Amino acid sequence: MERSETVKRIAALALAFLVIAAPSFAQSLNERDVEIDGGQAALHGTLTLPLSGAPKEMALILPGSGPTDRNGNFPEGQNDSLKLLADGLAAKGIAALRIDKRGVGASLAAAPDEAEMRAETFVEDALAWADFLKAELPEARLFLIGHSEGALLASLVAQQREVAGIVLLAGVGRPAPDLIREQITGSSMSDELKRRSDELLETLKRGETDDDVPRELMPLYRPSVQPYLISWFRHDPAEEFGKLDIPAMIVHGGHDLQVRQVDANRLSAARTDATFLTIETMNHVLKEAPLDRAENIRTYADPALPLAPGLVDAVADFILKMAEPD
Repeated sequence: MERSETVKRIAALALAFLVIAAPSFAQSLNERDVEIDGGQAALHGTLTLPLSGAPKEMALILPGSGPTDRNGNFPEGQNDSLKLLADGLAAKGIAALRIDKRGVGASLAAAPDEAEMRAETFVEDALAWADFLKAELPEARLFLIGHSEGALLASLVAQQREVAGIVLLAGVGRPAPDLIREQITGSSMSDELKRRSDELLETLKRGETDDDVPRELMPLYRPSVQPYLISWFRHDPAEEFGKLDIPAMIVHGGHDLQVRQVDANRLSAARTDATFLTIETMNHVLKEAPLDRAENIRTYADPALPLAPGLVDAVADFILKMAEPD
């Protein structure tokens, strides 16, 4: 389901780093497709379990905005980042559920009309997935892992369910209007279009719609997507994260071209007690990448590249540290 051309453009980037044949998890993992009721059609995901022993911890992995599927892939790039993350966690004894959002991948049939889409739609779906996991593994502690815009979603879900902890990976820390304004300001659009974009942003922030959208701005502000934008604009990621009092971890990539240091700093300021980790060479799709834009972007379409060194270990250590003594 189309969401915003800006979000799609934001999502096309990464590295060229020789793959050291990563150890195969095939013999240590148990992976199966799962589904829940999505109303007009089912919502689909993949649950990855360790083969031996009942897991004591489980993670619900929430992908970012736009047409990003359960594996972390999108039309412009297959990188398998979230699949690699789930596999890595399961290899360490942590169950991991990754999902196709409503309107994406195998959940495409569950997409409502664009004009009916709201940010709350994805919150409700994520809550349903959290309930599914708790029913599947009632003895395991639930952790939420949100990637990019999925970090905001994880914070909203954690406010409504009992959660043992939350991990924000490459999490956006500023309100969506600020991000859009930054992108438009740095674009090659005319000054007139930039001014009109600012006017539309302010209108939507007030909760009002405006059908007078220039053709060049239609991909972002078309009337049918404005109700969704209004619902999205209501949430400040740092403020929502700051409402939580559960153990939290923030992971930022020093070579992330999409989420900047200011985002990580803002999240950290909202929860000064959170574990904070910067992986210097990690980019937005969680791979090791150079700062050069073209080379960085190239990794967005290389599923053979492993995740950035240290990422899985750090997230798993955080989750396992929260384990209650037997």
